[in-house]
Amino acid sequence: MKKFIFICLFALTAALTANAQKYALIDMEYILKNIPAYERANEQLNQVSKKWQAEVEALNTEASTMYKNYQNEMVFLSQEQKKARQEAIMKKEKDASDLKRKYFGPEGELFKKRESLMSPIQEEIYTAVKEIAELRGYSLVLDRSSDTGVIYGSPKADISNEVLQKLGYAN
Repeated sequence: MKKFIFICLFALTAALTANAQKYALIDMEYILKNIPAYERANEQLNQVSKKWQAEVEALNTEASTMYKNYQNEMVFLSQEQKKARQEAIMKKEKDASDLKRKYFGPEGELFKKRESLMSPIQEEIYTAVKEIAELRGYSLVLDRSSDTGVIYGSPKADISNEVLQKLGYAN
């Protein structure tokens, strides 16, 4: 009887493992490079970033100039004038720091702008991948372009072009 139960359990285990899960790969970098909206969004982010960086650098340059002028004129200034100049320089430096944080901080304007431009594209890709995965019966889709540890992936398992076709970007 024990042999019979063991054989049944073994057969059941073999049957369950025979129903292997299907996996697919995508190359997110490849997909994104082939979506014109992504390229436009990146260009827009670069332009805004350069503009904001120039504003921050202008304030820093102004603070630096104020400090150099203060150093040159310090011997001619009274204590009150020195204190006023020092406070003005510190305020200018703080303004530059605050502006940099406002634009480039973790919750800054650049983060918000990137989120607003990229989220719709990412959502569209996710939906396409999900539809293909459900249609083909994939239980897992991995991104080969990220550092997730995919050492090798068969080109047959790569559905990147199919995702692009689903999004309307025939390749």
